[in-house]
Amino acid sequence: MSPLPSRGLYAITDGPRNDLFIVAEQALRGGAQWLQYRDKTHDLIRRQSEASALCQLCHQHGAKFIVNDDIALACTISADGVHLGKDDQSIDAARTNLGEGAIIGVSCYDSMNRARAAKAAGADYIAFGAFFPSPTKPQAARAIPALLRESAQLGLPRVAVGGITEDNAPQLVAAGADWLAVISALFQASNVYATAQHFAQLYANQREHP
Repeated sequence: MSPLPSRGLYAITDGPRNDLFIVAEQALRGGAQWLQYRDKTHDLIRRQSEASALCQLCHQHGAKFIVNDDIALACTISADGVHLGKDDQSIDAARTNLGEGAIIGVSCYDSMNRARAAKAAGADYIAFGAFFPSPTKPQAARAIPALLRESAQLGLPRVAVGGITEDNAPQLVAAGADWLAVISALFQASNVYATAQHFAQLYANQREHP
């Protein structure tokens, strides 16, 4: 597997939209080091076309491209990897289909037990959340920042997700989140580029003032 990006912004798309490529490029130009394609519709032709184009765009910007939930789509368009939730296929299935070099992330919600199991199964990173009320998943399980500190013992990179805004993000960075996964606060912002810059700068600030 190629090295994972350094700590920073993990952008997640928010479903079908006419300006998808424009806002995705703004996020990448603003400093997003990951872009996850999250589209829960069943328009296979459009999804494949969008994912393929976004994958190329990410690589032009030196970023990683991850597909949410869909191992077959990730395989078809040669994505860098896939992100799996509790109702998705297994890590073993993802590894078999995508190869040893693929990046496989796993949602662990508010569960250290799930995080331990993900590590044992070969996950490359783990994600916890929602840490705050989430417009994308209003019924999501709620995690606490202490979980980020506790999970450091697993030795896997950790993603914080769920209701993250420019105001509440610093406490998650301080708690040890390697990446901030942001959906609404980024892609519903009036200036996606500037918002991405702000999230990315939180990590630059931490390096300057540890």
